[in-house]
Amino acid sequence: RALEALPERERRILELRFGFEGEPWTLEAIGNELDLTRERVRQLEGQALSRLGALRDLISVAAA
Repeated sequence: RALEALPERERRILELRFGFEGEPWTLEAIGNELDLTRERVRQLEGQALSRLGALRDLISVAAA
């Protein structure tokens, strides 16, 4: 699982945001749960998605 390569907080944000364990959560709900602002949750979500994209690119290069 690619998510396992992420730091715990980023992984948790993506799990909640995309509803891997049920319904998707809003940025505000995640922020309340993790004691972060909505903006910080948004930033960490973007960072996590960027990391996953970089990991995908690295795997593609390694497989070529």
